[in-house]
Amino acid sequence: MLAHWKKAFAILFTGQIFSILTSSMVQFSIIWHLTETTQSAMVLTTAGLAGFMPQAILGPFIGVWLDRWNRKKTMIAADSTIAFFSLILGLYFYLGDPGLGLVYLILMVRSVATAFHAPSFQAVIPLLAPEEQLTRVAGWHQMVFSFSNVIGPALGIAVYSAASLGIVLFLDVAGALIANLMLLFVRINQPKPEAQQSPNFMSEFKLGWQAFIKVRAIVVITMATAVFSVVFMPLATLFPFMTLSHFGRGGYSASFIEAVFSIGMILGGLLLAVAASKWNDIVYICGSLIIMGLTCLVSGIISNEAFFVFVILSFLIGAAAPFFNGPYMAMIQRAYEPAMLGRVISLVTSVMLLASPIGLLLAGPIVDKYGVQAWFFWSGVVVVLTGIFLLTQFKRLQINEASA
Repeated sequence: MLAHWKKAFAILFTGQIFSILTSSMVQFSIIWHLTETTQSAMVLTTAGLAGFMPQAILGPFIGVWLDRWNRKKTMIAADSTIAFFSLILGLYFYLGDPGLGLVYLILMVRSVATAFHAPSFQAVIPLLAPEEQLTRVAGWHQMVFSFSNVIGPALGIAVYSAASLGIVLFLDVAGALIANLMLLFVRINQPKPEAQQSPNFMSEFKLGWQAFIKVRAIVVITMATAVFSVVFMPLATLFPFMTLSHFGRGGYSASFIEAVFSIGMILGGLLLAVAASKWNDIVYICGSLIIMGLTCLVSGIISNEAFFVFVILSFLIGAAAPFFNGPYMAMIQRAYEPAMLGRVISLVTSVMLLASPIGLLLAGPIVDKYGVQAWFFWSGVVVVLTGIFLLTQFKRLQINEASA
């Protein structure tokens, strides 16, 4: 299996490019549609909640089923569900305006499907790649993801402006179908679950939780990341609002910011893939948090005439992001047995996603009252402090281990 892992990844990632690209088009187009038609931070944060809450609530429990089910078939079923509901929403937009209620409902259903797909994909990676290559693979994964996101917003706003949001959603259907087709050509050996007399949901859930808390380093990072997520995750929906409300620019400028951010992620992912063994994962994670925090902080104090500065800062945020996401996931993939990964990854993802709605609930009224820059500034302060906290915690842990 290891002799052919690069070929398997090439096929898997090729299909995922189409799915990620069209999903990026849809995500940006929906956010911009809501921004342009409502100009309300509360509407944007409500849409964010609709997209986050199902994953956050269901994640810890979904992991049990993921470790029971065939991960390849689960990915196909999840992508097919996303495609089906994109088709429904696309038909509504193509024929007219479906209203906010239906948009929120479809976003929630897509979120449920994503709750199955995302951890399944991450749990598949250590079944294909050698352990010593996981950080490098994470870098390539971040690069592929970012490449799709570079042209996704630009294509999304182009199709949205030239045709309609319905057409963008139809393209998402095609992307999901292509990803599923490519996945059929990848052989994935399903890990054997732990032996037991009969499936028992609560006992399997408990085993996953016990496995998670045994690795103190992962627990510490996950808890710190939950704090980081409260302030940072709302920025995903507030970037277009920053472009519109603070800089007074339109959809193409907003998509340009998204593209610049994603170009930064591509170069950051490439650099991580090349330099994966230079430092340990925690150095990458803490450095990434500090850089992202400082750039957000500066974004919160620049004038409304400094759009070019915001472009540079968006690039730096994007370039730093893979050095957090990639090493963090590689640490998890190394620390746990493949038969437990579905539960652990779902649990970790849910901790972060449960923190995100808190941030979205706070961000809406704060941005409406004090402006979007206030959120950028204080989120930057919190992210910098989180990076410093993690760095001191792991230095202390290393000292304790050395003296033991």
